[in-house]
Amino acid sequence: MKILLTGSTGYIGKRILPVLVNKGHHVVCCVRDKSRFNPPQSLKANISVIEIDLLDESSLEKVPYDIDVAYYLVHSMSSSDDYKSLELQCAENFRKSLSSKRVKQVIYLSGIVNESNLSTHLMSRKAVEDELGKGDYSLTSLRAGIIVGSGSASFEIMRDLIEKLPVMITPKWLLTKCQPIGVSDVQRFLTECLLVEKTFNRNFDLGCEDVLTYKEMLLGIAEVRNLKRKIWTVPVMTPRLSSYWLYFVTSTSYKLASSLVDSMKVEVVCRDNEINRILNIQPISYKEALIRAFAKIESNEIASSWKDSYSSSDLNINISEFIRVPTFGCYKDERKRKFINRDSSIQKIWSIGGEKGWYYGNWLWRIRGYLDKLFGGVGLRRGRTNVTSLAAGDSLDFWRVLYANKEEGRLLLFAEMKLPGEAWLEFRLEGDQLVQTATFRPLGLAGRIYWLAVTPFHGFIFNGLVSALSKDS
Repeated sequence: MKILLTGSTGYIGKRILPVLVNKGHHVVCCVRDKSRFNPPQSLKANISVIEIDLLDESSLEKVPYDIDVAYYLVHSMSSSDDYKSLELQCAENFRKSLSSKRVKQVIYLSGIVNESNLSTHLMSRKAVEDELGKGDYSLTSLRAGIIVGSGSASFEIMRDLIEKLPVMITPKWLLTKCQPIGVSDVQRFLTECLLVEKTFNRNFDLGCEDVLTYKEMLLGIAEVRNLKRKIWTVPVMTPRLSSYWLYFVTSTSYKLASSLVDSMKVEVVCRDNEINRILNIQPISYKEALIRAFAKIESNEIASSWKDSYSSSDLNINISEFIRVPTFGCYKDERKRKFINRDSSIQKIWSIGGEKGWYYGNWLWRIRGYLDKLFGGVGLRRGRTNVTSLAAGDSLDFWRVLYANKEEGRLLLFAEMKLPGEAWLEFRLEGDQLVQTATFRPLGLAGRIYWLAVTPFHGFIFNGLVSALSKDS
């Protein structure tokens, strides 16, 4: 079977791609930027890749005619202030493009929308579902609430809260009820409903048997982690204050925090479990989903993470546009050191950031992260998804990986921190030397003043960093 997969670089898309290939299907992966798509070598013989932009109708002409089933896994809660209209336009363009194809079924992962007063985010999901339902194919819409799994936005935010705060004074929306579901079950539902006629032109709610408040879900995480936590709810915390609370305590961006707070005021409880009977799937419990998630984290087997999506920052770039580091009108800080052991230096470079830190002057990096967070940036809290591997498109603290090639010995990062300009940080092994280059392209006078102000700190941080990376230890 030939399957079209949108959202191939997204949280769910990355997880169902190997499942579909292992079932014997050929998968056409739709990506907006091929530079960000890094599938395992074992999958490449059974996939093809097309570069499309759902807002650009002409790019959708690349979609093959002989598609049997298409997955629509594209959504965003924070890429734009006007994301609702943009999401609707994407869905309309996608529906129109499939009108000339032989596709039999479109599978859409939506959100549970059983209340009359929906958040902007859930209204957008419902509008997209309605738009996709106008097509000549059969639409299967699977609606999920909180998805529990390593790397999911909701899970990671709740984990942040529990692991950082022993006592919490929280907004009243923590008493809202929700029916969560494990990411492994979402994956099973999505891949098992392929061409199942009983699911055609219908929508279904996905959830485990547990109906919990957000407070109970937080305390459930504390129980699994063997942490004692106290949580009190108060009625006086406004949505804006709640958003700032999430933003400063967790790794989320402010836009995403605001969208989450808006959605968490709405109950997301399943109407029934009919889809369980149709596909013969019994979802695991919330506690079991938590245990599996932490097992993946502890074994460093996180298949995908929301932090690697562009929604984790305010930037929305194509890597190919920034991979060439500019020279004209830029400031540079270049430092060279002879390395003792090439493999040791590469291992250190590829382990940089996250819990490992930056090898030298970590307290200064943390201060820079706090300042970035204060001015609306991402700070250092995103960390990294995998402790040893890096690929183009991955987030790395307040950087984005543009290029990573161990054999070549080159790692190129682009700054996603708040800056009056654009910044790159490159590590490159040449001969017997490690070359470390920081490049800054200032924006106006403010950018030039900024560079002059931080130059003394660069002398301390960057000199210590390149020295630490070149040592054999």
